[in-house]
Amino acid sequence: MVEACAHAVSDRAPETLARDSSLGYQINHLGRLLAQALHRRIAPLGVVPGQFAQMLALFERDGLTQRELCERVRIEQPTMANTLQRMERDNLIRREPDPADGRRTRVVMTARARDLEDHLLTAALDVNAIATSGLSGDEVSAFMSTLSQIINNLEAADHRPGPDNTEQP
Repeated sequence: MVEACAHAVSDRAPETLARDSSLGYQINHLGRLLAQALHRRIAPLGVVPGQFAQMLALFERDGLTQRELCERVRIEQPTMANTLQRMERDNLIRREPDPADGRRTRVVMTARARDLEDHLLTAALDVNAIATSGLSGDEVSAFMSTLSQIINNLEAADHRPGPDNTEQP
């Protein structure tokens, strides 16, 4: 029986997935293009796209803990630690003890980072305008809504029990 099953699977032609019909490929390609366009605009300011999400989160609410920052930008702790180390080196953030709990550290933007805020936001808005040129406001809204739903679907799927009834990473 197992041999028959293995034989049937190996006789099947592998399915193909064209890049232009692959959601993952298209989103990944779009992400790379957006990051490249953003990089060209912000690199002269001493900022790289890998720091941009953290800076946006800190522009919204300065003084977050590293854990809060990880949750807001949805990246893993080791990646965040490396990014914050580079941002500290580049004089974009400093770490301060939490006055309410000395065991925790708060990530605080420097004056240099605050001075860059308008330039960075303008760069991002410019890239978004280029990316969405030729689309109506309704088309952009529909795309963003669809994108949010896809993200929610995948985030929810990551927390569903797997085949062994344990939460998947």
